Amino acid sequence: MENQNYDALKLENQICFPLYAAAREIVKQYKPMLDKVDLTYTQYIVMMVLWEKKAVTTKELGHRLFLDSGTLTPLLKKMEAKGLLTRKRSKHDERNLDVTITEKGELLKEQAIEIPAQMAKCSQLDSEEMLMLYKTLYKILGQEK
Repeated sequence: MENQNYDALKLENQICFPLYAAAREIVKQYKPMLDKVDLTYTQYIVMMVLWEKKAVTTKELGHRLFLDSGTLTPLLKKMEAKGLLTRKRSKHDERNLDVTITEKGELLKEQAIEIPAQMAKCSQLDSEEMLMLYKTLYKILGQEK
């Protein structure tokens, strides 16, 4: 008989594992669609913020995407090299970088317009379950939606 003291260490008793596995699965499903627009998933979520806001600071971008500067800096450099955005020191505070979408980045929006609808078809959840999951995940992140 197994010691019940170790039940907490069983994979089946971890909420982190299905969250991790589901996130990996979702990103995997995005890949073929994102390959068509030459973006990684992380680049795609950066573009989603820029399509909405047009310009943000790296600090705001990191906060919105839950990314640290060690992840964001090389990511933004690659995206700038692709011509999707520009990075410039803020005129208001030189410690901050302003990230601005370029015309090429803005044009990419039209190529990506169908991705959310295609992804919605990949889910086995109905719209009510999706909304509940969305709210639950943001609650876990400490941001009630």
